[in-house]
Amino acid sequence: MSSNLTSSASIPLAEFRSALTQATASVCSLHHFSAGRRQRVSAKPASNMKTPKRILPLVEEGLVDQVMRQLMSGKEATVYVVRCGEEIRCAKVYKDANERSFHQAVAYQEGRRVKNSRQARAMEKGSRYGRKMAEEVWQNAEVDALYRLAAAGVRVPTPYICFEGVLLMELLTDADGNAAPRLNDVPLTHELALDYHARLLRQVVLMLLAGVIHGDLSEYNILVDADGPVIIDLPQAVDAAGSSVAASMLERDVTALANFFSTVAPELAGSQYGNEIWALYEAGLLSVDYPLTGRVAAPTAPADVGAVLREIELAAEETEEREEERRRRQTETAL
Repeated sequence: MSSNLTSSASIPLAEFRSALTQATASVCSLHHFSAGRRQRVSAKPASNMKTPKRILPLVEEGLVDQVMRQLMSGKEATVYVVRCGEEIRCAKVYKDANERSFHQAVAYQEGRRVKNSRQARAMEKGSRYGRKMAEEVWQNAEVDALYRLAAAGVRVPTPYICFEGVLLMELLTDADGNAAPRLNDVPLTHELALDYHARLLRQVVLMLLAGVIHGDLSEYNILVDADGPVIIDLPQAVDAAGSSVAASMLERDVTALANFFSTVAPELAGSQYGNEIWALYEAGLLSVDYPLTGRVAAPTAPADVGAVLREIELAAEETEEREEERRRRQTETAL
């Protein structure tokens, strides 16, 4: 699947529309969500819903016919439900860098490739052009990760196009045809918590085998559709082979899952699935069907103090961002 579809700037509009049609048909074959289920999402737009400025270019190019309502707002983007012909999809509008609460830490960008050395130098200097390139890399990282992970069998939303800083993708729905809720909003039994945890560990393993680590996995960026958990929000995805903190990122993602589910399934507390998965990956033994135990032998080698300090710093940043996200959600609920 061609990553050239992430931008329309370098090809004529006619070719761009043709490529979009072909890509949509191709990517849709990777998922087996029924069209009927998607169409049960209410087609009634919110009263006096004005088309957001950032989506206007997609309307003008015929990629979006109508903005129906806002679906959710997060630390990096706002998502809208949109109508594209007879399909109901969602449009993720990335916030400008100065509006995001999620910081583009060097750890997340490490290992990412840019088109040429001029762009790399501009990004390092922080010039206006460099900042623009950094934004494009940040946004395209999610599109690239979605294509890559969908091809690997990971449960992610189907991406269609990223155009002018807006990602057009599949709208996930629950069994009743409503927009899929976040995992955080789904009532869990002990049995369901263990089931979802096992399913998500499998997704994490599939991601790692595809060379991708989420980097910010939590109950807030996992949706639950009619078929179970689906992983979303990947602009900060980490290159497993190119990042020096890949192991700690993976361990943090997996620990976040265990901590969330352990409130209902306490036996998951203190499990070491992240360390186990990484050790198997480094040893070349990891497979999606490998029986995980959640236990690892105590390390005998001296600790890497620098790596520990970097992990502490990243954990502090994440804690601060999660707390900010929690306060923002509480404020939205109160309103």
